[in-house]
Amino acid sequence: MSSKDLGITVKKAEDLSEWYTQVVTKAQLADYSSAKGFMVLMPYGFSIWESIKEHFDRKIKEIGHRNAYFPLLIPERLLRREAEHFEGFTPEVFWVTHSGNNELGERLAIRPTSETIINESYSRWVKSWRDLPVLINVWNSVLRAEITSTKPFIRTTEFLWQEGHTVHETEEEAEKEVMTILEIYRRLVEDQVAIPVLVGKKTELEKFKGAVYTTTLEAMMPDGKAIQMGTSHHLGQNFSKPFEIKYLGKDEKEHFAWTTSWGISWRLIGAMIMAHGDDKGLVLPPRVAPTQVVFVPIHYKESDKEIILQTAHHIADGLGKHSIRTYIDDREQYTPGWKYHEWEMKGVPLRVEIGPRDMESKQITLVRRDTGKKTAVPQADSVTHIVSMLDEIQQSLLHKAKETQAKLTATTNNMKEFAHIIETTGGFVKAFLSEDNDCEERVKLETGATVRIVPFEESARGQCVYCGHPNSREVVFARSY
Repeated sequence: MSSKDLGITVKKAEDLSEWYTQVVTKAQLADYSSAKGFMVLMPYGFSIWESIKEHFDRKIKEIGHRNAYFPLLIPERLLRREAEHFEGFTPEVFWVTHSGNNELGERLAIRPTSETIINESYSRWVKSWRDLPVLINVWNSVLRAEITSTKPFIRTTEFLWQEGHTVHETEEEAEKEVMTILEIYRRLVEDQVAIPVLVGKKTELEKFKGAVYTTTLEAMMPDGKAIQMGTSHHLGQNFSKPFEIKYLGKDEKEHFAWTTSWGISWRLIGAMIMAHGDDKGLVLPPRVAPTQVVFVPIHYKESDKEIILQTAHHIADGLGKHSIRTYIDDREQYTPGWKYHEWEMKGVPLRVEIGPRDMESKQITLVRRDTGKKTAVPQADSVTHIVSMLDEIQQSLLHKAKETQAKLTATTNNMKEFAHIIETTGGFVKAFLSEDNDCEERVKLETGATVRIVPFEESARGQCVYCGHPNSREVVFARSY
C-alpha cells in the first residue's frame, strides 16, 4: 500500500461524510458487508470496543450487576405483551418465519431489544422480596430494519451494545438505578471517550416505547448534528404487569415489581471518530486506545539496531508497570516515514522516536498525535514524561470537544431565527416549548430538529418558540444522526 492509498483524500471540514468513511476503512476499524446495512468489525475496531466494554463492565460489577445471556429469537406473543413497546418496534423487526422449508407456527422476532424475552424469565425467577433486586446486564447484538443508508458505527442494521435490565422492590429503588447508570454513562463518555454530553429526559414523543420516562446523554458533532450516546429508562410497572413479575412482600402481600433498562452501543466509537479525528485520520483518547504508545526505532546501520531496540523495550517495560499499552514497531519492510503515516491514521496518542542521535544525547523524541508537537525528553525520565503526556492528551481532547460544543450551542425564542440556526450552523438550540405535543411535532416537521433533552433542573419558564404559550419549559433541540 502506498502512502497515497493510506492517507485521507478529503478534508474533514469540507466533506465530513466522505472523510468519516475513509477514516473508518483506512484505519481498519470496520469494513462493509455484502449484506445490506451490515458491517464487519475489524480487529482494531473491536479492540476499541473492548476498551469501552471492559471499563463499563468493571464499573457495573462494582455495584452488584452480573452478566447473562438471553435468546436471539423472541416469540411474537411475547413481543405483543406490552402494547406500546410492540407498536414502537414492529416497523423495525426482522421476522423468522421458516425452519428449513417448513413454515413456523408462530413468527419469531430477531431481537430489536430484549425487554420482553428477559422479563418473561424474570416472571419465573422473582417470587419474594428476598429475590430482589435483580441486576443483570447483557452484551449482545440487536437487529433493527430501519436502515436506508449505512454509516458504520452510527447507523447499521445490526449493532453491538450492552443492555441492562433490572427489577426492584420499590419505585424509588428503580429510579435510583436509572440515575446511577446515567451517571456511570456520563463519566464513561466524558472521562474515557473525551466527549462532553448534555443529560436530561426525553419528551413523551421521543422516549423509549414502553417507558414511563427516558433519560439520555446527547453529544454534539462538529457538523452541528447531535448523537444520542446512551439512554437509561424507568419502565415503572409497564412490563412487570403484563409479564406478571410479582413478589411476596415483607407485608405478606403480593406486589408488582418495578423495572428499568439501559444501554450504550458502538455508536460511541462513531462519535469519537467524528469528534476527535483530523485530516490525517483517527485521533484516539489515550484511555480507550488499544495502543497508547507506539515506538518507532530508527536505525540505518545494523550496528545501531540492537542498542536502539533494547532502549525501546526497556522504556516499554517501565510503561507496562503503569498499565500503559505499548507497541514496538520493528518491522523492517517499512520505512520510518511510512510507519509515521500508518500510526497517525490509526490515531495512536503518542509516538516515541528513537534513533542514533537520540542515543548519543540520551534522549527520546515524543510526538503527540493530537497536536503533532515534538518534545525531546531524557531517557532516564521518559516513563514519567510519557505517563504525564498521555493524561495531558486525554484532557486536551475533552477540552477541545467542549469548545466545539459551546460554539455550536445557541439560545433563541424566535421561530424564524430558530429555523435559520438549524439550517445553517446547526448545533444545540435552547428554546422554550409548550408541553402540547403538536408544537413539538410541528417544529420537527418544519425544521427536522427534535427535542434532544428536557433538562433535569428547570430554569425560568418562557414563551413557546412555536406557539407563543407563556408558561413553557426550556428544552434543547438539534438535528441528529
